[in-house]
Amino acid sequence: MKYLSLLLFSILYFNSNAQQVDRPKLVVGIVVDQMKFDYIYRYWNKLGDGGFKRLVREGFECSNTKYNYSPTVTGPGHASIYTGSTPHSHGIVSNDWYSRTLHKDVYCVDDSSVKSIGGSSKSGSMSPRNLLVNTIGDELKLATNFKAKVIGIALKDRGAILPAGHAADAAYWFDSKSGNWMTSSYYMTQLPPWVETFNALKYPEKYNSQKWNTLLEISQYTESTVDNTPYENLFKGETTPTFPHDFSLLSAKDFENVRRSPFGNTLTKDFAKAAILNEQLGAHEVTDMLCLSFSSTDYIGHQFGTNAIETEDCYLRLDKDIEDLLIFLDKTLGKKNVLLFLTADHGAVPNPQFLQDHKFNAGFFDSKEIEKRVKAFLQNEYNDSMLFEALGDQCIYLNQNLIEARKLSLENITYNISTVLMKLPEIANAYPATLLNNDENTQKTIHLFQLGYNPSRSGDVYYSLLPNYIESTNKKGTTHGAAYSYDTHVPLFFYGYNIAPGTHNSPINITDIAPTISSILKIEFPNGSLSNPIHLQTTK
Repeated sequence: MKYLSLLLFSILYFNSNAQQVDRPKLVVGIVVDQMKFDYIYRYWNKLGDGGFKRLVREGFECSNTKYNYSPTVTGPGHASIYTGSTPHSHGIVSNDWYSRTLHKDVYCVDDSSVKSIGGSSKSGSMSPRNLLVNTIGDELKLATNFKAKVIGIALKDRGAILPAGHAADAAYWFDSKSGNWMTSSYYMTQLPPWVETFNALKYPEKYNSQKWNTLLEISQYTESTVDNTPYENLFKGETTPTFPHDFSLLSAKDFENVRRSPFGNTLTKDFAKAAILNEQLGAHEVTDMLCLSFSSTDYIGHQFGTNAIETEDCYLRLDKDIEDLLIFLDKTLGKKNVLLFLTADHGAVPNPQFLQDHKFNAGFFDSKEIEKRVKAFLQNEYNDSMLFEALGDQCIYLNQNLIEARKLSLENITYNISTVLMKLPEIANAYPATLLNNDENTQKTIHLFQLGYNPSRSGDVYYSLLPNYIESTNKKGTTHGAAYSYDTHVPLFFYGYNIAPGTHNSPINITDIAPTISSILKIEFPNGSLSNPIHLQTTK
């Protein structure tokens, strides 16, 4: 009888396993905020063997991955990676956009119907409701009858919320006022005990009381400019932008300096490890998903630029964080059970003053000049500057109600404004929205703006600056948002579950990631997906 029972158990176990679809236990999506494609190879000789180099050697690299729309900023970037669609479909047209109904700017994850859980009140009215389509995690939830766990984690709220999607179990972001990881009532009524326990460890207080010094001897940072340059912004309280940055001596009423240092990435990594353990991600009968974004790279890039020692040091330290995370996943789940991808939400342009000083064509542009010129034109041509309503992310919003009431032609006005803008020497292109709505336009630059345009949320006229020009009166640090390769070209690696080492050099769109992951998971593509799966080399 004993042997019969054992035989029946073996038969049932074998049959149940035979009927299971082969899937990874955990998907880990990593987005490095403002990571240029070349950073890994620029810093290659300084990197360890277990972080980025491990992804290069053991993973599958898509070296020609680009964003297929403009503007290239954080909110749309995270949304596009996880939905497989562009702002035209998913609706996250920028980090902020002008609402014609509310007559004010709205933030991409604003939601006044929910409240803060675990952090300051102003940081908590956030949810994914502005996202118009599904994410990979949403489709995973539907495919598993909501048994899968999906969690988003980032210092930035939008970096956690948009990737995780509508049906996520949780999204956690960092509150620089309290130093706590927090969420909103969209997800839960109180923080889980493990989050409270993690917050009680007070890691941000430790980081805020120490120095950020270079990981290596500063003389070894030969891939970067000298430490003290005129291209870098200061931490508040500093007199020079130089190492060491002693946070204990700087003006800091909150934990904003933690965000703006490599400590923010380490804090994010450690919180992600705690989430995997305490939520038992990868230990369920179905696939779980962790959407992880490292935000400190963006804060540091904006402050110091793409060629600073601070930026290089941040990536050398992030390399160690990636290594630690990969080792942790090896020990807890095993490489074969984890499907991991790593990419970026955008790149960045080198500081234009730095470029000018090295004889490149580059420059700065004050966006107030746009408003000034357009209002003057509208006043002279139509006797009403109030036809101008707002200035968005390289777009102009006109008062459509007033234009309609005066029985004017919106199409004519937008064409005329485009002509006015093209007279400015810093403007490369200007497009009326009517052109962006015309599918017959196949010019590549126009197409990038078309895919970034959403009729209900976007402006009436779009414009772009010349290459290496940015909208800023502060000639330090850098930014992003353009349709040029320095902002659109990003790294992309797939690693782990059944992924064989290899390299793909043909063009890949950022929107190809979501259908690729969905195809491996054997679930529906996100409902707004535009693209097809990438052909990866696999071990099966």
